[in-house]
Amino acid sequence: WELAKSADAASDEQFQFVKFFAAIASTPEHGAALSGLLDGSVTLKGLDIDSDLSWELLEGLVLVGKAGEAEIAAALEKDNTAKGQQAAAAARAAIPTAAGKTAAFESARDDTTIPNLVLRNVGVGYGHVNDPSVFDGLVSAYFDALTTVWKTRTYKIAETFVTWFYPGALVSQGLVD
Repeated sequence: WELAKSADAASDEQFQFVKFFAAIASTPEHGAALSGLLDGSVTLKGLDIDSDLSWELLEGLVLVGKAGEAEIAAALEKDNTAKGQQAAAAARAAIPTAAGKTAAFESARDDTTIPNLVLRNVGVGYGHVNDPSVFDGLVSAYFDALTTVWKTRTYKIAETFVTWFYPGALVSQGLVD
């Protein structure tokens, strides 16, 4: 955040620092800065917050528990495009609770109507966590689902599921075993 604030106005560096800051938000102070950027009460000279960046800021707010389904639904109502639907899927999957991760996992495993790009975004949001313990109850479900997903879904959908829903945030010898 300090790098974003000190970067040259309207520079690529400023933009990238803000994007990265949103992606690693982990404290209430980070949430306050993201909220301010999103609602306009905090500004960085030259920073244009377009719909794509708005979604990234919102996902950061979801990650720190300062936004949820209501805010995601409101943002999707404003940007109900293909990109908006993908971003909403990622934001929903980023909800930082065991219930939120379970809902994302189950939809990816069970909903055969999810398009490839939306599923990939669900996977991206699913893996976006500050506390990896939210995956504790999903490790065996992941491994139990692999054969069925691989046999019943298209190659691309199965590949996306296998890659993006692996509980990699729980890296340990036990997970490898």
